This record gives sequence, structure tokens and C-alpha cells, in this order.
Amino acid sequence: MAASLSTTTVYGVAAATKKIHMHNSSNHAVVKSSQQLYSCPKFLLRHFLHAKSTLRNSPTPKRLITPSAISSSAVYNLDGKGIPISDLWKDRKAVVAFARHFGCVLCRKRADYLAAEKDKMDAAGVALVLIAPHIDQAKAFYEQTKFKGEVYADPSYSSYEALKFVSGVSTTFTPGAGLKIIQAYVEGYRQDWALSFEKDTRTRGGWQQGGIIVAGPGKNSISYIHKDKEAGDDPNIEDILKACCSQSN
Repeated sequence: MAASLSTTTVYGVAAATKKIHMHNSSNHAVVKSSQQLYSCPKFLLRHFLHAKSTLRNSPTPKRLITPSAISSSAVYNLDGKGIPISDLWKDRKAVVAFARHFGCVLCRKRADYLAAEKDKMDAAGVALVLIAPHIDQAKAFYEQTKFKGEVYADPSYSSYEALKFVSGVSTTFTPGAGLKIIQAYVEGYRQDWALSFEKDTRTRGGWQQGGIIVAGPGKNSISYIHKDKEAGDDPNIEDILKACCSQSN
């Protein structure tokens, strides 16, 4: 017997067309909407339903970003060598994506979403860089995914703070993020739970959102910035390509 829960009840949002069906005979739940049908592991759905009950909604203040403030932030390559983050774009233009953590399923999807356009970036002389908080996780991520761009870690979160990226439970467990994770699972992406439950990730990295910038040439040159409002908040890829690879830029 299946229990049907309206997402209006579960999430408290006006989405009456969406239904969540929990099948007792299966390890999966089915999420229906007027447009799509998803199947996801029950534990994943329960994870979001439980977390939703703990959310505290508070407005996020708008904060100005001073490009020079990020210049002193340090990032580390896969060999553990640290450099100022602005060195990544001081002599070139770069698309720099910031992930919640390297085990995040939506971050792995973001990496593919950007890497799919790397030929266009290469043709325009633009570098592709992915940053997340943990050095050891960066190595594991690269070995697992063979990401086509450059991979760095910011264990102090200083670049995230300088760019004023949002953080908190209420930006991580949202209805939109939940559906995006389900869709990512349907597409074949998987969370690396070993990385996700490491202490540093659980205590902070799991709640820290990222974003995407286009920067350089020049240490203080940031021509485009997208700040994730919630997990999986990818901007339109055409906006990124226009900012990084258009002949007018």
C-alpha cells in the first residue's frame, strides 16, 4: 500500500500538482509532478523531509563584494601547494566554480555541466577551475571524476566568505534542492557519502553554498558572479559563456 503525501503538506509550498508516494514494498519513492516522474532512494527522501522540519527561515542580507577582498584568500592545488586565489586569473580569464564540498552530488553534476562547455572555453583561452573546501577530498574527487579543469581547495573558506556566498541549513534543504538531487540520481549521479560524512564536511562544509565567477585578466577583475541561493542553483550556461567567451568581453 502506498502512502501519498502532497508536497504542499510536506514542504509548505504551493505545489499541489506534486505528489510523493512511499511504497512499502520498495526501497524507492516516486515523486510525481505535472511534468516529470522521478524515482529516488527512500533514505534520500526521508533525509530531506526530516531536515525540512528543522529549517529556520531568515532573510539573507545583500552584501557588497570588493574584488580586492578576495585577493588574499589562499587555495591549494592537488599537491598541497598554496597560492593566492587571484593568481588563478591574474594573467588569464577563468571560469571559477565554487562547490559545497567534493562529495556533493549536485556539485558533481555542476562539474560536468561546466566541463561539457570546456571546448568553447579552450577556444576562447579561458581556464576552467573548480574549488571546494577540502584538500584530501579534492584528490579523491579528481581521481573519481577525471574532471577536465583545474581543481583547488580552500580549507579556510576564506574565498567563500570574501565572495559573500550564503551558508546555512535553510539554503541546503529546500524543496528545489530536494527535487534537483532526485533528478541527479535519476541521471546517474551519486553522492560520495564517505566524503560527505567526514567531520569537517558535517560541521560546516555541508551547509556552505558556492557559486560561479568569471574573473581576469587582472587580480581585481571579476566580470560575472553568480551566488547560489540554494544547493544546486546552477545559472544558465549561456550566461556564463557570454561572460567568459563572447568576443565582446
